[in-house]
Amino acid sequence: MSQEVVTEESKRTLRKERVGIVVSDKMDSTIIVEVVRRVPHPKFRKIIKRSTKLHAHDAKGEAKAGDKVRVTEIKPMSKNKRWRLIEILAH
Repeated sequence: MSQEVVTEESKRTLRKERVGIVVSDKMDSTIIVEVVRRVPHPKFRKIIKRSTKLHAHDAKGEAKAGDKVRVTEIKPMSKNKRWRLIEILAH
């Protein structure tokens, strides 16, 4: 019989990750990331683009406007901030 080792990391639910473009980096340690997703139109089924702006925590202030970044969900840090910068994919 094999025993499974349950770690703290495996108990945690998977967090959502999104890739988007930084549209603003003017706030202190916060960036705004625009995430575009492609969804079918409810009636006509044509693929259309829908965008969402996410407030993400950037502790080091390394992301600049125009950068392609990956963000992940976190517990709420403020009224609007519920995401954290993981990595910068392209400058």
